[in-house]
This record gives sequence, structure tokens and C-alpha cells, in this order.
Amino acid sequence: MSYERVGTGATAVGIKAKEGVVLAAEKRVAYGGFVMSRGGRKVFAIKDRFGLAFAGLFSDIQTLNRTMNVLIHSYELENNRPISVHSAARLLSVILYQNKWLPFISEIVFGGVDEFGTHLYVMDMLGSLIEDVYAAIGSGAPIAIGIIESRYREGLSVEEATQIAVDAVSAAVKRDALSGDGVDVVVITPEGVREKTVTLGT
Repeated sequence: MSYERVGTGATAVGIKAKEGVVLAAEKRVAYGGFVMSRGGRKVFAIKDRFGLAFAGLFSDIQTLNRTMNVLIHSYELENNRPISVHSAARLLSVILYQNKWLPFISEIVFGGVDEFGTHLYVMDMLGSLIEDVYAAIGSGAPIAIGIIESRYREGLSVEEATQIAVDAVSAAVKRDALSGDGVDVVVITPEGVREKTVTLGT
């Protein structure tokens, strides 16, 4: 199911770096040809180890973010230990699959850092779970992925990965009418989470 068919779109990317994971998404909330908001947030940090980047229906984005915050906190309180990135990603994958008959209209990039290293996963609306070193989702993905593929290399620094992520989303914004209005970035490293917003030139 394409985002154009359900009347919404977005561009979000994730890149695995040597010492962390970078997630980025643009800020426009558009339905069909109408721009509903220029300040929508589609990339989020959870605790100080995980991040989510979304493309899709904005209400579903907000619901899934809240759900994962609650479930991760609950798991760690009940088990008295941190949840791994893979287990957290699997948890989200199961939630998506359980709702396959009335799915969340969203694609997701999930990343984080744990004792085993850095990890990046991409999921569709039915919960397919794929680990990769980079990903692009949403209506602007065909443009963004080209930028990432042309510049990605093994061992990227967090700073290099951040610049590539911003450039990839910026390129998509220039060609995809459903994307626009700045780029939110979440960087997850063993030291914690950093967040920033990049204003795009007109």
C-alpha cells in the first residue's frame, strides 16, 4: 500500500555509524495536496538508547511511539534489566503483525545501542523485520536512498552519518511534495541521545 493512496507521506532515514545510529525525518504533515502542519515530529528517542523514525499516518506514528515507550519501560521494570535493541525491535514487529487486519499505516526505522553494539532495523506496516546498515522509508525514500547509497561506507563517524542523513532527507524534500519544512535528527551513541533540528533553505 503506497502512502499516496492513503493520503499521507513523509521521508525518514536511518544510518548505522561506527559508534552509534543516526535517525532523521522531515517535519511536514500533508494529506493529499493539503499541508496540515509544518512542525510535525516523526523521529523520537526512547530512554537514552533507542530511536524511532516513522513515515505514514501521523496518528499512527504518535500511537506507536507512545506504545513503545510504555512497553520498553514496563519490560525493564518487570525484568530488572535493560532490553536489547533486537528484543525491542522484535516487540514492535509483533505489535505490527498482531494488527495486520487493521494495520498501522506506517513504515518504521528502529535503531539503538546496547552491550552488543549498534543496530538498525527497518519494518513495514505488517511487521517485517530487517536489520541493515541504512534505510530510507516513505514517499521520498527513492530519492533519499540514492544519496545514502552513493556516500555510505563502513566505519562512518557519527558526524559523517548525520550529515549524510540530513542531506538525504533534504534531497527528498526538494522533489517530494509530501515532504518538507526542516529535518529532525536523533543520534544514539553509548554516551546517550542527542537531538537537533536542521532548518532547510528555501
